[in-house]
Amino acid sequence: MKQILNTYFNSYTSTATLAFYRLAFGLMMLFSLVRFAALGWIEKLYILPINRFTYYGFEWIPRLGNYTYLLFLIAAIAAFCVAIGYKYRVAILTFFLCFTYIELLDKTTYLNHYYFISIVSFVFIFLPANAYFSVDAKQNSKLIFQDIPKWNVDILKVLIAIVYIYAGLAKINSDWLLEAMPLKIWLPTNNDLPIIKIILNQNWVHYAFSWAGMVYDLAIPFLLLYKPTRKFAFILVVLFHVLTRLLFPIGVFPFVMIVSSLVFFEPSFHENVLKKIALFFKINFERFNNTLELKTSKVTSKLVKGVLITFIVFQLLFPFRYLLYANELFWTEEGFRFSWRVMLMEKAGYTQFKVVDSKTNKEIRVNNSLFLTTFQEKQMAFQPDFILEYAHILENHYKKQGVINPQIYVESYVALNGRLSQKYIDPSVNLANETESFKPKNWILPFNDEIKGL
Repeated sequence: MKQILNTYFNSYTSTATLAFYRLAFGLMMLFSLVRFAALGWIEKLYILPINRFTYYGFEWIPRLGNYTYLLFLIAAIAAFCVAIGYKYRVAILTFFLCFTYIELLDKTTYLNHYYFISIVSFVFIFLPANAYFSVDAKQNSKLIFQDIPKWNVDILKVLIAIVYIYAGLAKINSDWLLEAMPLKIWLPTNNDLPIIKIILNQNWVHYAFSWAGMVYDLAIPFLLLYKPTRKFAFILVVLFHVLTRLLFPIGVFPFVMIVSSLVFFEPSFHENVLKKIALFFKINFERFNNTLELKTSKVTSKLVKGVLITFIVFQLLFPFRYLLYANELFWTEEGFRFSWRVMLMEKAGYTQFKVVDSKTNKEIRVNNSLFLTTFQEKQMAFQPDFILEYAHILENHYKKQGVINPQIYVESYVALNGRLSQKYIDPSVNLANETESFKPKNWILPFNDEIKGL
């Protein structure tokens, strides 16, 4: 086994693949950030809300107010520099820190593909992505290497495969496969799509999409890895993600995954693409071609491998943390985020909060719109950690208003994947006395059904 690993870690491949993905990734991130700003989402999601919902352990991260625009600008400049390979190490580190900071500001905006972008940019910090077709390499020929260790490219394939395979495994559940939920709810809402809107109301289509989605996620990494099926697999990737983009409001994620799947192609493909780009911009492409292999010191190599292997092991294990909780995952959502459980739930909730003055027993019915945006209230209504954090927001607010030791109670109902709504939070529990932790939230009432699966 040791010999096999030594052989693998000493094998090399063309740097063109890494350079191609660096360029594509940087440009996609630049486009995404500019689009986010152009749509007015910086102000809407990060500046205007009176309150925010934070990630456990990251409550200390401060809001930046109007300086949030500057944070996005720095991230956009860094993304452009990553794309062209200028001051690459500084640029990719800056992008990772800025983008991750933005995502940690408020978990209301959590999306799986934002997490994917953060982990890819983190890995890029340790890869020699500027060793080919970059401004850095153009300015310093000593940085040019035509070949790099093969694992530098394979680790990106592993990250992409994790997204797909874990998303496929998550779809092996009774709601998705046996009830076609939540696609049975979502697909018929696309009444504005020509031609296909007619079939989206058909029950068999809901099941076909559910089963096809599961099979696709589980199979596509292997089809991309196997050269005889690679082109066919890429066609499937394009069709699948274009269709999901048409049917669901999931932003740029489909395009990120389409471009990312090109990493599985042969280096000659990436080199040809870079040649065409060089020809278009009148860049001397031959200056980047030599016969040199990138060599690093044993200490540096061991350190980088150690960090990235630990990181990959974490990515493999972390999504399974839900097994530490006994209750239904879709109901409590304990261990749900950061586990590639993509589009598996349709949840809607109703919450009415009551504040009680401990001294006078005076009750105050809370108008949520005074504290939360419409989007925040919608997300809060069915996610228990949001409900708890909001309870403490109310506690702190009413303390300042003179309420003595405010007690916070909630009347909460949630509907999951087409089921009738049921009471969600124990109305007798004073949430002001509860604190966020990794422990099970015993104040969530039991789910009155069972969802079988992984």
